[in-house]
Amino acid sequence: MFLIPSLLGLLFFIVPVFIDGAMTFPLALMAKGFKVVLGDNILPLVSAVLCFSAAMSLIGTAVKPKFIENSPVLNSLFNISPTWLLIRVLGAAFAVMAQNKLGAEIVWNANTGGLVFNDLLPSLLVTFFLAGLLLPLLLSFGLLELLGTLLSKIMRPVFRLPGRAAIDCLSSWLGDGTVGVMLTSNQYEDKQYTEREATVVATMFSIVGISFSLVVLTQVGLQDKFVPFYLAICLSGAIAAIVLQRIPPLSRKKDLFIDGTAREKDDELIPEGHTALSYGYELALARAAQVTSLTDVAKQGLKNALDMVFGVLPAVMAIGTVGLVVAETTPLFSILGAPFVPLLELMQLPEAAQASEALLVGFADMYVPSILATSINSEMTRFVIAALSVTQLIFMSETGAVILSSKLPLNLFELVVIFVLRTLVTLPVIVLVANLVF
Repeated sequence: MFLIPSLLGLLFFIVPVFIDGAMTFPLALMAKGFKVVLGDNILPLVSAVLCFSAAMSLIGTAVKPKFIENSPVLNSLFNISPTWLLIRVLGAAFAVMAQNKLGAEIVWNANTGGLVFNDLLPSLLVTFFLAGLLLPLLLSFGLLELLGTLLSKIMRPVFRLPGRAAIDCLSSWLGDGTVGVMLTSNQYEDKQYTEREATVVATMFSIVGISFSLVVLTQVGLQDKFVPFYLAICLSGAIAAIVLQRIPPLSRKKDLFIDGTAREKDDELIPEGHTALSYGYELALARAAQVTSLTDVAKQGLKNALDMVFGVLPAVMAIGTVGLVVAETTPLFSILGAPFVPLLELMQLPEAAQASEALLVGFADMYVPSILATSINSEMTRFVIAALSVTQLIFMSETGAVILSSKLPLNLFELVVIFVLRTLVTLPVIVLVANLVF
Protein backbone atom coordinates (compact mmCIF):
# COMPACT_ATOMS: atom_id res chain seq x y z
CA MET A 1 0.00 0.00 0.00
CA PHE A 2 2.96 2.33 0.59
CA LEU A 3 5.51 1.16 -1.95
CA ILE A 4 3.63 0.67 -5.22
CA PRO A 5 1.52 3.90 -5.26
CA SER A 6 4.52 5.93 -4.01
CA LEU A 7 6.81 4.60 -6.74
CA LEU A 8 4.09 5.40 -9.30
CA GLY A 9 3.82 8.93 -7.88
CA LEU A 10 7.58 9.42 -8.20
CA LEU A 11 7.46 8.06 -11.74
CA PHE A 12 4.62 10.31 -12.94
CA PHE A 13 5.66 13.57 -11.27
CA ILE A 14 9.39 13.60 -10.59
CA VAL A 15 11.47 11.00 -12.48
CA PRO A 16 12.84 12.61 -15.67
CA VAL A 17 12.97 10.73 -18.96
CA PHE A 18 14.97 11.56 -22.06
CA ILE A 19 13.45 11.29 -25.52
CA ASP A 20 15.50 12.27 -28.58
CA GLY A 21 17.97 13.99 -26.27
CA ALA A 22 15.30 16.21 -24.67
CA MET A 23 14.35 15.87 -21.00
CA THR A 24 10.70 15.55 -20.01
CA PHE A 25 8.70 13.59 -17.44
CA PRO A 26 5.90 11.02 -17.74
CA LEU A 27 3.05 13.35 -16.73
CA ALA A 28 4.06 15.77 -19.50
CA LEU A 29 4.24 12.89 -21.98
CA MET A 30 0.77 11.72 -20.98
CA ALA A 31 -0.58 15.26 -21.35
CA LYS A 32 1.02 15.54 -24.77
CA GLY A 33 -0.52 12.21 -25.77
CA PHE A 34 -3.98 13.32 -24.68
CA LYS A 35 -3.59 16.51 -26.70
CA VAL A 36 -2.72 14.45 -29.77
CA VAL A 37 -5.74 12.18 -29.24
CA LEU A 38 -8.08 15.17 -28.84
CA GLY A 39 -6.54 16.89 -31.87
CA ASP A 40 -8.61 19.74 -33.26
CA ASN A 41 -11.35 19.07 -30.70
CA ILE A 42 -9.28 20.39 -27.81
CA LEU A 43 -10.01 24.11 -28.35
CA PRO A 44 -13.82 23.60 -28.54
CA LEU A 45 -13.47 21.40 -25.44
CA VAL A 46 -11.61 24.15 -23.57
CA SER A 47 -14.30 26.66 -24.55
CA ALA A 48 -17.07 24.26 -23.50
CA VAL A 49 -15.41 23.64 -20.12
CA LEU A 50 -15.16 27.37 -19.39
CA CYS A 51 -18.74 28.03 -20.50
CA PHE A 52 -20.04 25.10 -18.41
CA SER A 53 -18.09 26.39 -15.39
CA ALA A 54 -19.55 29.88 -15.79
CA ALA A 55 -23.14 28.62 -16.32
CA MET A 56 -23.04 26.22 -13.36
CA SER A 57 -21.45 28.89 -11.16
CA LEU A 58 -24.22 31.35 -12.06
CA ILE A 59 -26.83 28.71 -11.18
CA GLY A 60 -25.05 27.57 -8.02
CA THR A 61 -24.38 31.07 -6.71
CA ALA A 62 -27.57 32.90 -7.74
CA VAL A 63 -30.26 30.19 -7.81
CA LYS A 64 -28.74 27.74 -5.27
CA PRO A 65 -30.71 24.65 -6.36
CA LYS A 66 -30.93 21.74 -3.92
CA PHE A 67 -28.91 19.33 -6.07
CA ILE A 68 -25.90 21.68 -5.77
CA GLU A 69 -26.38 22.70 -2.13
CA ASN A 70 -26.82 19.07 -1.02
CA SER A 71 -23.65 17.90 -2.77
CA PRO A 72 -20.39 18.84 -0.99
CA VAL A 73 -18.45 18.49 -4.25
CA LEU A 74 -20.83 20.51 -6.44
CA ASN A 75 -21.33 23.12 -3.71
CA SER A 76 -17.59 23.71 -3.33
CA LEU A 77 -17.18 23.85 -7.11
CA PHE A 78 -20.05 26.12 -8.10
CA ASN A 79 -21.28 28.06 -5.04
CA ILE A 80 -18.63 30.77 -5.06
CA SER A 81 -18.08 34.42 -4.15
CA PRO A 82 -19.28 37.23 -6.47
CA THR A 83 -15.66 38.08 -7.37
CA TRP A 84 -14.87 34.56 -8.54
CA LEU A 85 -18.22 34.35 -10.32
CA LEU A 86 -17.26 37.46 -12.32
CA ILE A 87 -13.86 35.93 -13.13
CA ARG A 88 -15.44 32.70 -14.39
CA VAL A 89 -17.96 34.58 -16.53
CA LEU A 90 -15.18 36.76 -17.96
CA GLY A 91 -13.05 33.69 -18.62
CA ALA A 92 -15.89 32.05 -20.56
CA ALA A 93 -16.60 35.24 -22.51
CA PHE A 94 -12.93 35.71 -23.42
CA ALA A 95 -12.69 32.06 -24.49
CA VAL A 96 -15.67 32.35 -26.83
CA MET A 97 -14.26 35.59 -28.25
CA ALA A 98 -10.82 34.04 -28.80
CA GLN A 99 -12.20 30.86 -30.36
CA ASN A 100 -14.50 32.66 -32.79
CA LYS A 101 -12.57 35.96 -33.11
CA LEU A 102 -15.57 37.93 -31.95
CA GLY A 103 -15.71 41.44 -30.52
CA ALA A 104 -12.72 43.69 -29.82
CA GLU A 105 -9.60 42.35 -31.53
CA ILE A 106 -7.38 43.44 -28.65
CA VAL A 107 -9.09 40.79 -26.49
CA TRP A 108 -8.65 37.84 -28.89
CA ASN A 109 -5.54 38.58 -30.95
CA ALA A 110 -2.46 36.34 -30.91
CA ASN A 111 -0.64 38.45 -28.30
CA THR A 112 -3.43 38.60 -25.70
CA GLY A 113 -6.46 36.33 -25.32
CA GLY A 114 -5.46 34.29 -28.36
CA LEU A 115 -2.12 33.47 -26.71
CA VAL A 116 -3.79 32.32 -23.50
CA PHE A 117 -6.59 30.39 -25.23
CA ASN A 118 -4.64 28.73 -28.04
CA ASP A 119 -1.21 28.22 -26.47
CA LEU A 120 -1.70 27.89 -22.69
CA LEU A 121 -5.17 26.50 -21.96
CA PRO A 122 -5.04 23.28 -24.04
CA SER A 123 -1.89 22.15 -22.22
CA LEU A 124 -3.23 23.28 -18.86
CA LEU A 125 -6.54 21.46 -19.37
CA VAL A 126 -4.94 18.04 -19.83
CA THR A 127 -2.16 18.72 -17.30
CA PHE A 128 -4.59 19.86 -14.59
CA PHE A 129 -6.91 16.92 -15.16
CA LEU A 130 -4.17 14.28 -15.16
CA ALA A 131 -2.21 15.87 -12.30
CA GLY A 132 -5.36 16.18 -10.20
CA LEU A 133 -6.24 12.53 -10.73
CA LEU A 134 -2.71 11.32 -9.93
CA LEU A 135 -1.92 13.70 -7.06
CA PRO A 136 -3.11 11.23 -4.36
CA LEU A 137 -0.19 8.98 -5.34
CA LEU A 138 2.09 11.62 -3.82
CA LEU A 139 -0.19 12.69 -0.98
CA SER A 140 -2.04 9.68 0.40
CA PHE A 141 0.30 6.69 0.60
CA GLY A 142 3.25 7.85 2.73
CA LEU A 143 5.77 9.16 0.19
CA LEU A 144 5.79 12.68 1.63
CA GLU A 145 6.21 11.32 5.14
CA LEU A 146 9.29 9.30 4.14
CA LEU A 147 11.02 11.88 1.96
CA GLY A 148 9.95 14.72 4.25
CA THR A 149 11.74 13.13 7.19
CA LEU A 150 14.85 12.41 5.11
CA LEU A 151 15.03 15.98 3.78
CA SER A 152 14.02 17.85 6.94
CA LYS A 153 17.69 18.34 7.91
CA ILE A 154 18.10 20.49 4.81
CA MET A 155 14.72 22.19 4.45
CA ARG A 156 14.23 23.13 8.13
CA PRO A 157 17.51 25.00 8.83
CA VAL A 158 17.95 26.53 5.37
CA PHE A 159 14.38 27.43 4.38
CA ARG A 160 12.39 27.01 7.65
CA LEU A 161 10.12 24.54 5.86
CA PRO A 162 9.08 20.92 6.39
CA GLY A 163 11.10 18.35 4.48
CA ARG A 164 8.00 17.44 2.48
CA ALA A 165 8.27 20.85 0.78
CA ALA A 166 11.20 19.44 -1.21
CA ILE A 167 8.70 17.30 -3.15
CA ASP A 168 6.79 20.45 -4.20
CA CYS A 169 10.08 21.97 -5.36
CA LEU A 170 11.08 18.90 -7.36
CA SER A 171 7.66 18.52 -8.99
CA SER A 172 7.84 22.19 -10.05
CA TRP A 173 11.45 22.26 -11.23
CA LEU A 174 11.28 18.97 -13.11
CA GLY A 175 7.70 19.35 -14.23
CA ASP A 176 5.47 22.39 -14.03
CA GLY A 177 5.00 25.26 -11.58
CA THR A 178 1.21 24.88 -11.60
CA VAL A 179 1.56 21.26 -10.43
CA GLY A 180 3.68 22.53 -7.54
CA VAL A 181 0.97 25.04 -6.59
CA MET A 182 -1.68 22.30 -6.77
CA LEU A 183 0.41 20.11 -4.47
CA THR A 184 1.03 22.99 -2.04
CA SER A 185 -2.64 23.95 -1.91
CA ASN A 186 -3.64 20.34 -1.21
CA GLN A 187 -1.07 20.10 1.56
CA TYR A 188 -2.35 23.36 3.09
CA GLU A 189 -5.96 22.20 3.01
CA ASP A 190 -4.88 18.87 4.53
CA LYS A 191 -3.18 20.67 7.47
CA GLN A 192 0.31 19.56 6.45
CA TYR A 193 1.50 23.15 5.92
CA THR A 194 0.86 26.18 8.08
CA GLU A 195 -0.19 29.47 6.48
CA ARG A 196 3.43 30.68 6.47
CA GLU A 197 4.84 27.45 5.08
CA ALA A 198 2.24 27.17 2.30
CA THR A 199 2.69 30.77 1.11
CA VAL A 200 6.48 30.46 1.13
CA VAL A 201 6.44 27.21 -0.85
CA ALA A 202 3.91 28.53 -3.40
CA THR A 203 5.69 31.84 -4.03
CA MET A 204 9.31 30.71 -3.69
CA PHE A 205 9.47 27.19 -5.08
CA SER A 206 6.69 26.72 -7.68
CA ILE A 207 9.10 27.65 -10.42
CA VAL A 208 8.76 27.01 -14.15
CA GLY A 209 9.85 23.52 -15.19
CA ILE A 210 13.20 22.80 -16.81
CA SER A 211 11.63 22.02 -20.20
CA PHE A 212 9.87 25.39 -20.44
CA SER A 213 13.01 27.16 -19.21
CA LEU A 214 14.77 25.76 -22.28
CA VAL A 215 11.95 27.14 -24.46
CA VAL A 216 12.53 30.61 -22.98
CA LEU A 217 16.29 30.37 -23.52
CA THR A 218 15.80 29.20 -27.10
CA GLN A 219 13.52 32.19 -27.73
CA VAL A 220 16.42 34.56 -26.95
CA GLY A 221 18.86 32.49 -29.04
CA LEU A 222 21.12 31.29 -26.20
CA GLN A 223 20.25 27.60 -25.89
CA ASP A 224 23.97 26.72 -25.79
CA LYS A 225 24.16 28.48 -22.39
CA PHE A 226 21.58 26.28 -20.66
CA VAL A 227 23.82 25.00 -17.83
CA PRO A 228 24.87 28.45 -16.50
CA PHE A 229 21.35 29.71 -17.25
CA TYR A 230 19.68 27.12 -15.02
CA LEU A 231 22.43 27.49 -12.43
CA ALA A 232 21.58 31.21 -12.25
CA ILE A 233 17.88 30.36 -11.83
CA CYS A 234 18.52 27.85 -9.02
CA LEU A 235 21.05 30.03 -7.18
CA SER A 236 18.99 33.23 -7.34
CA GLY A 237 15.80 31.31 -6.47
CA ALA A 238 17.40 29.75 -3.37
CA ILE A 239 18.66 33.15 -2.19
CA ALA A 240 15.22 34.70 -2.76
CA ALA A 241 13.58 31.89 -0.74
CA ILE A 242 15.96 32.47 2.17
CA VAL A 243 15.60 36.28 2.16
CA LEU A 244 11.99 37.00 1.21
CA GLN A 245 10.29 34.81 3.79
CA ARG A 246 11.93 36.95 6.47
CA ILE A 247 10.39 40.24 5.26
CA PRO A 248 6.76 41.31 4.67
CA PRO A 249 4.38 40.19 3.34
CA LEU A 250 5.53 36.58 3.88
CA SER A 251 6.99 37.25 7.35
CA ARG A 252 3.53 38.38 8.50
CA LYS A 253 1.90 35.04 7.66
CA LYS A 254 0.94 33.05 10.73
CA ASP A 255 2.38 29.66 11.66
CA LEU A 256 -1.16 28.30 11.96
CA PHE A 257 -3.03 25.70 9.96
CA ILE A 258 -6.03 26.48 7.76
CA ASP A 259 -8.41 25.94 10.72
CA GLY A 260 -6.46 28.31 13.00
CA THR A 261 -4.76 25.61 15.07
CA ALA A 262 -1.01 25.44 15.72
CA ARG A 263 1.35 22.56 15.02
CA GLU A 264 1.46 20.49 18.22
CA LYS A 265 4.67 18.65 17.40
CA ASP A 266 7.06 18.31 14.52
CA ASP A 267 6.34 14.92 12.95
CA GLU A 268 9.66 15.13 11.14
CA LEU A 269 11.66 15.47 14.38
CA ILE A 270 13.54 12.17 14.61
CA PRO A 271 13.13 10.51 18.06
CA GLU A 272 15.93 8.68 19.86
CA GLY A 273 16.57 5.15 18.68
CA HIS A 274 15.61 6.00 15.10
CA THR A 275 17.52 7.01 12.01
CA ALA A 276 15.91 9.44 9.55
CA LEU A 277 15.24 6.52 7.21
CA SER A 278 13.71 4.20 9.82
CA TYR A 279 11.49 6.91 11.30
CA GLY A 280 10.41 8.17 7.89
CA TYR A 281 9.56 4.62 6.86
CA GLU A 282 7.52 4.14 10.03
CA LEU A 283 5.55 7.35 9.36
CA ALA A 284 5.04 6.31 5.74
CA LEU A 285 3.57 2.94 6.72
CA ALA A 286 1.31 4.62 9.27
CA ARG A 287 0.04 7.00 6.59
CA ALA A 288 -0.51 4.19 4.07
CA ALA A 289 -2.44 2.21 6.71
CA GLN A 290 -4.99 5.04 6.87
CA VAL A 291 -6.09 4.22 3.31
CA THR A 292 -9.07 1.95 3.74
CA SER A 293 -10.66 2.40 0.32
CA LEU A 294 -8.94 2.99 -3.01
CA THR A 295 -12.31 4.20 -4.31
CA ASP A 296 -12.21 7.09 -1.83
CA VAL A 297 -8.67 7.93 -3.00
CA ALA A 298 -9.86 7.92 -6.62
CA LYS A 299 -12.78 10.19 -5.70
CA GLN A 300 -10.36 12.63 -4.04
CA GLY A 301 -8.24 12.61 -7.19
CA LEU A 302 -11.29 13.34 -9.33
CA LYS A 303 -12.28 16.20 -7.02
CA ASN A 304 -8.75 17.64 -7.34
CA ALA A 305 -9.03 17.46 -11.12
CA LEU A 306 -12.47 19.10 -11.24
CA ASP A 307 -11.33 21.87 -8.87
CA MET A 308 -8.49 22.74 -11.22
CA VAL A 309 -10.40 22.38 -14.48
CA PHE A 310 -13.57 24.28 -13.47
CA GLY A 311 -11.96 26.69 -11.00
CA VAL A 312 -8.49 27.53 -12.25
CA LEU A 313 -8.80 27.42 -16.05
CA PRO A 314 -11.37 30.28 -16.15
CA ALA A 315 -9.11 32.32 -13.85
CA VAL A 316 -6.10 31.77 -16.12
CA MET A 317 -8.16 32.86 -19.14
CA ALA A 318 -9.66 35.94 -17.48
CA ILE A 319 -6.69 37.22 -15.48
CA GLY A 320 -4.11 36.28 -18.12
CA THR A 321 -6.03 38.04 -20.89
CA VAL A 322 -6.55 41.22 -18.86
CA GLY A 323 -2.85 41.29 -17.91
CA LEU A 324 -1.72 40.86 -21.51
CA VAL A 325 -4.18 43.48 -22.78
CA VAL A 326 -2.73 45.95 -20.27
CA ALA A 327 0.80 45.04 -21.39
CA GLU A 328 -0.09 45.44 -25.09
CA THR A 329 -2.21 48.58 -25.01
CA THR A 330 -0.72 50.72 -22.27
CA PRO A 331 2.78 51.92 -21.36
CA LEU A 332 2.18 50.75 -17.77
CA PHE A 333 4.99 48.19 -17.61
CA SER A 334 7.42 50.53 -19.39
CA ILE A 335 6.63 53.27 -16.88
CA LEU A 336 6.99 50.86 -13.97
CA GLY A 337 10.29 49.61 -15.38
CA ALA A 338 11.78 53.10 -15.81
CA PRO A 339 13.03 53.37 -12.18
CA PHE A 340 15.10 50.23 -12.78
CA VAL A 341 17.22 51.94 -15.48
CA PRO A 342 19.70 53.51 -12.97
CA LEU A 343 19.98 50.14 -11.19
CA LEU A 344 20.71 48.32 -14.45
CA GLU A 345 23.24 50.98 -15.44
CA LEU A 346 24.89 50.67 -12.02
CA MET A 347 25.23 46.93 -12.71
CA GLN A 348 26.76 47.90 -16.08
CA LEU A 349 24.16 45.90 -18.02
CA PRO A 350 24.25 46.82 -21.73
CA GLU A 351 21.13 48.40 -23.27
CA ALA A 352 19.73 49.13 -19.81
CA ALA A 353 16.86 51.37 -20.98
CA GLN A 354 15.54 48.73 -23.39
CA ALA A 355 16.01 45.97 -20.81
CA SER A 356 14.00 47.89 -18.20
CA GLU A 357 10.87 47.61 -20.36
CA ALA A 358 11.01 43.82 -20.05
CA LEU A 359 11.66 43.66 -16.31
CA LEU A 360 8.11 43.84 -14.95
CA VAL A 361 6.02 42.78 -17.95
CA GLY A 362 6.59 39.19 -16.82
CA PHE A 363 3.88 39.74 -14.21
CA ALA A 364 1.35 39.44 -17.05
CA ASP A 365 3.01 36.44 -18.70
CA MET A 366 6.49 34.99 -18.29
CA TYR A 367 7.00 34.45 -22.03
CA VAL A 368 6.55 38.12 -22.96
CA PRO A 369 9.94 39.34 -21.59
CA SER A 370 11.83 36.83 -23.74
CA ILE A 371 9.87 38.02 -26.80
CA LEU A 372 10.81 41.64 -26.05
CA ALA A 373 14.43 40.58 -25.44
CA THR A 374 14.86 39.31 -29.01
CA SER A 375 15.27 42.92 -30.19
CA ILE A 376 18.23 43.46 -27.80
CA ASN A 377 21.68 42.99 -29.31
CA SER A 378 23.62 42.18 -26.14
CA GLU A 379 23.74 38.43 -25.40
CA MET A 380 24.43 39.17 -21.75
CA THR A 381 21.31 41.32 -21.44
CA ARG A 382 19.16 38.71 -23.20
CA PHE A 383 20.54 36.08 -20.80
CA VAL A 384 19.64 38.24 -17.77
CA ILE A 385 16.09 38.97 -18.99
CA ALA A 386 15.41 35.32 -19.83
CA ALA A 387 16.67 34.06 -16.44
CA LEU A 388 14.85 36.80 -14.56
CA SER A 389 11.54 36.03 -16.31
CA VAL A 390 11.75 32.47 -14.96
CA THR A 391 12.82 33.37 -11.41
CA GLN A 392 10.10 36.02 -11.06
CA LEU A 393 7.78 32.99 -10.79
CA ILE A 394 4.46 34.81 -10.29
CA PHE A 395 2.85 35.54 -13.65
CA MET A 396 -0.86 36.12 -13.91
CA SER A 397 -1.48 34.13 -17.08
CA GLU A 398 -0.71 30.92 -15.19
CA THR A 399 0.94 30.51 -11.76
CA GLY A 400 -0.48 33.73 -10.27
CA ALA A 401 -4.00 32.85 -11.39
CA VAL A 402 -3.63 29.33 -9.93
CA ILE A 403 -2.48 30.76 -6.58
CA LEU A 404 -5.36 33.27 -6.45
CA SER A 405 -7.96 30.63 -7.29
CA SER A 406 -6.65 28.21 -4.64
CA LYS A 407 -7.27 28.34 -0.89
CA LEU A 408 -3.75 29.68 -0.28
CA PRO A 409 -3.94 32.85 1.88
CA LEU A 410 -2.50 35.29 -0.68
CA ASN A 411 -4.21 38.22 -2.40
CA LEU A 412 -3.38 40.12 -5.59
CA PHE A 413 -1.61 43.00 -3.81
CA GLU A 414 0.64 40.56 -1.94
CA LEU A 415 1.51 38.77 -5.19
CA VAL A 416 2.47 42.11 -6.78
CA VAL A 417 4.73 42.95 -3.83
CA ILE A 418 6.34 39.48 -3.82
CA PHE A 419 6.89 39.71 -7.60
CA VAL A 420 8.72 43.04 -7.27
CA LEU A 421 10.76 41.80 -4.30
CA ARG A 422 11.75 38.64 -6.20
CA THR A 423 12.87 40.86 -9.07
CA LEU A 424 15.01 43.04 -6.78
CA VAL A 425 16.62 40.08 -4.99
CA THR A 426 17.25 37.78 -7.96
CA LEU A 427 18.39 40.43 -10.47
CA PRO A 428 21.86 41.11 -8.91
CA VAL A 429 22.54 37.36 -8.56
CA ILE A 430 21.64 36.72 -12.22
CA VAL A 431 23.74 39.68 -13.39
CA LEU A 432 26.68 38.33 -11.37
CA VAL A 433 26.37 34.91 -13.04
CA ALA A 434 26.00 36.61 -16.44
CA ASN A 435 29.24 38.52 -15.86
CA LEU A 436 31.03 35.22 -15.23
CA VAL A 437 29.56 33.71 -18.40
CA PHE A 438 30.03 36.57 -20.89
